[in-house]
Amino acid sequence: MKLLKKYLEKDRSGRIRMQAEDAEDMWHVYNLILKGDKLESSTIRGVKNETSTGSVSTDRVRIKLTIVVTDIFFDVQAGALRVNGKCCELNKYVQLGQFHTLDLEKNQPFAIIKDYWDSISLERISNCCDVTKQADVAAIVMQEGLANICLLTQYMTIVRQRIDVPIPKKRKGSTTSFDKSVKSFYDKVYNGILAHVDFSIVKAVIVGSPGFTRDQFMDYLWLTATRTDEKRLLENRKKFVSIHTSSGHKSSLEEVMRDPTIKAKLSDTKASSEVLALDSFYQMMNRDPNRAFYGYKHVIRAVEAGAVGTLLITDELFRNQDISKRKQYIRLVENVKKSKANVIIFSSLHVSGEQLNQLTGVAAILNFPLPEIESDFESD
Repeated sequence: MKLLKKYLEKDRSGRIRMQAEDAEDMWHVYNLILKGDKLESSTIRGVKNETSTGSVSTDRVRIKLTIVVTDIFFDVQAGALRVNGKCCELNKYVQLGQFHTLDLEKNQPFAIIKDYWDSISLERISNCCDVTKQADVAAIVMQEGLANICLLTQYMTIVRQRIDVPIPKKRKGSTTSFDKSVKSFYDKVYNGILAHVDFSIVKAVIVGSPGFTRDQFMDYLWLTATRTDEKRLLENRKKFVSIHTSSGHKSSLEEVMRDPTIKAKLSDTKASSEVLALDSFYQMMNRDPNRAFYGYKHVIRAVEAGAVGTLLITDELFRNQDISKRKQYIRLVENVKKSKANVIIFSSLHVSGEQLNQLTGVAAILNFPLPEIESDFESD
């Protein structure tokens, strides 16, 4: 993400002009824009022109438009962002109050205008504009005939390609049909890796499966790469890590990120720190449940008691359409930071974020036990 211009008043109102450079930047923008904000961007609009003879023609012209946001849609797979709203500034082509949709594109400047820029939004901009804080991982989870090629960025888990090839059962005396199907399957996965994995960015390529599928595929991968002299693969062989997973479905990525080998390989990535924090929370729940709480009511009580050591919270809570609820979670984070405790904001598009969302989206690991919190709520 490129930060082009930032102008904030003392009351934190103001505009920030940016330019998204990839799909992950679009995810950040989706988290920054809320209903009621203003969005300024250039757009194409059809304009009708009537000649003196009465004939009508429609020309498509590029105009700069500012809208008050009423709805936002983010397509994860395409990395596309559509923002609907009402025109709020004079424009000779669009009347005030008229609805228009802005399609934000990569490398297209835009400005977000807010009445108040909260600390979470400003921190997100700071992080996404710092290229040193980006670390990417590729993962191929597979089973016989099924593979998902995924990209794990700091904030997203994206399935770039799903490969599904029917594999017939082996027949006595002939395996020709089986062997052809398996080769077709491996070919598709091999080509999918070349198409979707940018080795100049990724730090690791994880290949996981139940049984021996991953080992057989890895043998095929290196044999084919050597035969075709595919330097992109051969020069990055050390980045490949093979591990066991229960299936070839996306959900098995949770197991991948918990594997000690992978944790060591990804020790400096944000995704790994989220998994470690969630692991610590579950371990604390089993070892000392009075030092691990989830749900806003329980966590806020722990914050008020000055007991929180680590706060775990998903970014989905900051997109709550209820402004009071949104401010409630922002205050929670700010109060925890004031106490010098650790705050980890999980992406709801990451496997670990999805899991935290199942626990209400907010949890805390405490520095000391507070059994009275649970007993207080039990007595209510």
